[in-house]
Amino acid sequence: MEQPLDYLRKIKNHDWLIGYDSQEFYQLATELYSELTQLSIKSTPPKIILAEREPVRFLASFIAACAAKCPVFLCNPDWGKNEWEQVFNLVKPDIVWGLDNINLQPPITNYRSADAHGGSQLPITNAIMIPTGGSSGKIKFAIHTWETLTASVQGFTEYFQLKTVNSFCVLPLYHVSGLMQFMRSFTTGGKLVITSFKEVEFSQIPNINPAEFFISLVPTQLQRLLQNTQLTQWLTQCHTVLLGGAPAWNELLEKARFHHIRLAPTYGMTETASQIATLKPDEFLNGKINSGKILPHAKITICNQTGNINIQAKSLALGYYPELWKNPDNFSVDDIGFLDSQGYLHIIGRSSDKIITGGENIYPAEIESAIRKTNMVIDVCVIGIPDKHWGQVLTAIYIPKNPNTSILEIQTQLKNQLSKFKIPKHWISLPNLPRNGQGKINCQQLQKIAEDFLANNNLALPSF
Repeated sequence: MEQPLDYLRKIKNHDWLIGYDSQEFYQLATELYSELTQLSIKSTPPKIILAEREPVRFLASFIAACAAKCPVFLCNPDWGKNEWEQVFNLVKPDIVWGLDNINLQPPITNYRSADAHGGSQLPITNAIMIPTGGSSGKIKFAIHTWETLTASVQGFTEYFQLKTVNSFCVLPLYHVSGLMQFMRSFTTGGKLVITSFKEVEFSQIPNINPAEFFISLVPTQLQRLLQNTQLTQWLTQCHTVLLGGAPAWNELLEKARFHHIRLAPTYGMTETASQIATLKPDEFLNGKINSGKILPHAKITICNQTGNINIQAKSLALGYYPELWKNPDNFSVDDIGFLDSQGYLHIIGRSSDKIITGGENIYPAEIESAIRKTNMVIDVCVIGIPDKHWGQVLTAIYIPKNPNTSILEIQTQLKNQLSKFKIPKHWISLPNLPRNGQGKINCQQLQKIAEDFLANNNLALPSF
């Protein structure tokens, strides 16, 4: 299997990094690699925290660390002080790239001693730690390697029958969704555009042929682009629009299909190095709504036809730092789903999201989908609030399309779609819902908003 330096040499004279100096990338990567190999001669390869904000420096640093077989931790430079203290206590790095303006005690310097290592040492070299779980308040790092990441690329290229992948990246490079776009282009000799989503929103798009590029978006980003006629037209020209990060609602999918956008809804996670199931654009445009078929580098098994998903994949992480999994070949996740007779994956919810009210098991995704079908809300999240009579009470927190729409109007439409016990008992209207950069709802924050709202308004439960 080819290693980072092999790919780096191949692109030496290739102008592949659109909007940036590809030669600067090559020179910086080789310089940093030389520095790291000198440090590694004296001691164990240093542990590196990588939080560079500038894309070329981030990617060159990443390749240098991988080539020198240094454990590298990809980090969000915008984490707060508490998050950074959590990371430093866990990692105890030897080298920090980035974070010049973060005020932590003890103060961060660009280089720490590479002779006195603290923290845990992994029994493997070339570990790549990718952050996950930050929205829950506790940051974890999934342990990947160059081999797991390139296995994901291989599965992707086989599935889409490609030799070269051109990527248009608006997602953060420290996150698996942005990193894998780089990996696909870098290892296949493709082109890479890196820009901010804000620049795309303002139509500041590099002069490229969009028909040659894959772009990855989360649902909230797609929704915002579809509000602009010019950007909607640009999306219709893209080779493929990969959609992941959070469940997409039916209204959004229908709007994308109406505009003939070559959408590819995906299923994957940090632990699997991006998607392991994808619905191909032609299938989406022909009316299918699911997560698609399993990519060739992965396998999914589900007990009892519908149940928790178990994953086997060549791209699977080896554990969460600093612990390696005892059974790394089988990863059981919280998602509930099923495979239909044609091999398409359908996700119906998460077991941890299950709400038990009056002895009935309810999955919020089903309720949210029904509420969106009323076309009376822009966004919605259904949660369970603790209740001494019901166990939990269904509560819908939503953004109304029309501020004059009454809750009764929404409930009336839901009666034709849902059983009575699945209709939320409480409704809370907000101007926006708290979502992270990937489009995922911050459920802890919503839970507190709902509990405070119900307590302050002394709302009694309706009798059903």
